Amino acid sequence: MLRVAMLSFAHVHANMYARQVIAHPEAELTCIWEDDAARGKTASEMFNVPVFDDLDAVLSRDDVDAVVTNAYTSQHPWIIKTALKYGKHVFTEKALTIATTDADEIVDLVNMSGVKFMISLPSRTRGETLFMKEVLDKGWLGDITMMRARVAHNASLDHWFHGGSAWFADAELAGGGALFDLGCHTVDVMRWFMGKPKSVVAKINTFSDAYPIDDNSVIVVEFESKALGILDTAWVQRSGPNTMEIYGTKGYIGRDPNGGLLLRSTELEVEGVQGYIKPAKMPDNLPMPMEQWVSAILHGTEMTITVKDGRNLTEMLERSYQAAREGREVTF
Repeated sequence: MLRVAMLSFAHVHANMYARQVIAHPEAELTCIWEDDAARGKTASEMFNVPVFDDLDAVLSRDDVDAVVTNAYTSQHPWIIKTALKYGKHVFTEKALTIATTDADEIVDLVNMSGVKFMISLPSRTRGETLFMKEVLDKGWLGDITMMRARVAHNASLDHWFHGGSAWFADAELAGGGALFDLGCHTVDVMRWFMGKPKSVVAKINTFSDAYPIDDNSVIVVEFESKALGILDTAWVQRSGPNTMEIYGTKGYIGRDPNGGLLLRSTELEVEGVQGYIKPAKMPDNLPMPMEQWVSAILHGTEMTITVKDGRNLTEMLERSYQAAREGREVTF
């Protein structure tokens, strides 16, 4: 059995991860570290395990093999580095860190430690995302010229963050607002699909008066391939599709607002496929990040998400905020 400690319940997904550990037939939740007494008491009673406020005491326990980190993003460097010092396997909520320098240090420490490290980027496990990556890898779109995506909801309009989740609107704790929290999954997929970035320009602002943090943004990234990536992210939009579109010299693939994907490629015309098609079968979803992590620790299986992926996401986010703050193009 993999014996797991939960390190904080600050993040809104923490309860979900704890339940995933408990539900896993080869894992068990043994204890909790928490620096907020009320939050720790609630979690301890909910999951019937002891809670402690001393991180070193938790990480030095014999019944802790691995940890799941759900602390404030600003605390990630300290918590993750301490866990690595004790040789514990690490699962962490995104983003990895706020600053790229911290992310680079964690990458080096993970590579030296030999522990199994997982950052929760579940978009990489979905069949739809895997199919789009397969289309790119097969060259069906030719040379990629642009990727455009939107991800938005109404968090600011309806004041979602309060009480225990109020820290999501504190830039010092969270790193940023809508782009950093909601946009991170799409930023990660864009970086995965498009390769190394060259530069970014951005407009990131606070449209509503709900929270003192960004809730409306557009970033434009130029990649080393000369392709462009456009992403708009918001907490101030009531409705509309969360689209993803990729254009190339030989075709197009994107989400159909009615569900599924639409694909068109001149490469397929030689096979008699004309016009737009709607692929009927996606690849099977990969195991979720938690499942991949536990299996890698216990059985040595491969993980499809790496600490370097987390580092690359942090770099994209940090440079985007810098570009908006300084009103200029920022290079990578």
